[in-house]
Amino acid sequence: MSTNTMRQNLRTKQWTLRLDLFEEGDVTKVHAVLDTGDNRLESRTDAHRNPHDPPAPEIGDEYAAGRALIDLGNQLLHAGRTDAAANEPPLHG
Repeated sequence: MSTNTMRQNLRTKQWTLRLDLFEEGDVTKVHAVLDTGDNRLESRTDAHRNPHDPPAPEIGDEYAAGRALIDLGNQLLHAGRTDAAANEPPLHG
């Protein structure tokens, strides 16, 4: 494959992810937004501190943000499966 052909096949995109974290007492809440340019996915998750654990806000941030990212990942996989199914040729039988 020539260098020109490789350049013609190159496609780049930039997706933007925003995570807003809010702390309310022992609860950390996250609002996550993934903007793909074509779609916008959102997730709202939270993490609750165990009352027996000492306060450590960064741990709540990690748990709540991690849950939001997992949710967005699941949404992306679902969208991919849905789009792939819509692009399958019809069966003739």
